[in-house]
Amino acid sequence: MLEKLQQVERRWEQLQAQLCDPELIADLAKYRDAMRESKRLDPVVETFQRHRAALQQEAEARELLRDTDPDLRALAQEEIEQAKAQAEESWEQLKILLLPRDPNDDRNVIVEIRGGAGGEEASLFAGVLFRMYAMYAESRGWKAETIYANETELGGYKEVSFAIEGDGAYSRLKFESGVHRVQRVPETESQGRIHTSTVTVAVLPEAEEVDIAINPADLQIDTFRASGAGGQHINKTESAIRIIHLPTGTVVECQDERSQHKNKDKAMKVLRSRVLQAEQEKQSAAIAGERRAQVGTGDRSERIRTYNYPQGRVSDHRIGLTLYKIDYILNGDLDEIVDALITADTAEKLKSNEN
Repeated sequence: MLEKLQQVERRWEQLQAQLCDPELIADLAKYRDAMRESKRLDPVVETFQRHRAALQQEAEARELLRDTDPDLRALAQEEIEQAKAQAEESWEQLKILLLPRDPNDDRNVIVEIRGGAGGEEASLFAGVLFRMYAMYAESRGWKAETIYANETELGGYKEVSFAIEGDGAYSRLKFESGVHRVQRVPETESQGRIHTSTVTVAVLPEAEEVDIAINPADLQIDTFRASGAGGQHINKTESAIRIIHLPTGTVVECQDERSQHKNKDKAMKVLRSRVLQAEQEKQSAAIAGERRAQVGTGDRSERIRTYNYPQGRVSDHRIGLTLYKIDYILNGDLDEIVDALITADTAEKLKSNEN
């Protein structure tokens, strides 16, 4: 681990020198990549330097133990204990910082929400989750943009997909994939009985063109008129786009923009992300002994969370977390849940490393 830390520090020092090089500064793409790598290494190097300083402080204090003055020796002993505690704390932090990173963590995301079991009630709750993620994105200064929405007459969504752009969006939203269950009395229910409905959420890292090669000959592209709830036309031109990736059967629609060109760009963004995710899942499944994270596989068929309205409760079943603050959570206050999921995932990775 010490050798790895020294390698990281040497690489960081190289990057600092490169970032002052006029030639690199002139190449915007390379400069941006170097800045991104430097930013990623900053906390590792800073913590390593803090760890080394604590060890140095402990060594110097031990020298003072040879002094004949008892007061000075007592002070030195106190300093040794303090420095040891700081060194141990920084070493534990370094173990976490050196864990293998998810290469997708810095990416933007495509979020797809679909009503599951429960009919109209499931569609209405899909709308609630859409609003929750949009508000969470806003609270973190991210940008959310709708790609496709299939609305119902009561204001819910059979399906809605949207892009979220922002620093570390995937790292914080990737654990949201799965089945979200809601227990509440529907507005349409006159008897006051609690119904259980489900909504599926898929969070895909946004793929770039360099990530996945898609042959234009493998695409079937159809245009049609965008329509709103109940089939009422909201656009008299055929600006909506449907793209079918023939080799995989993946179908993507986009009708949010009035421009056919913009809809096609958005649809291709989703298509690349879906195809990339399918490829990554295939590769992961092929690796023997693949670690199954404590917080789940990200499979959209896995039930991950229950929102119980009568009790004001939100329970995440993967980590046994229950919070009685459903109103805050549905208004986008997701950090407590997200932080707990990241902590659980980190603990599982540390455990796997030790084994």
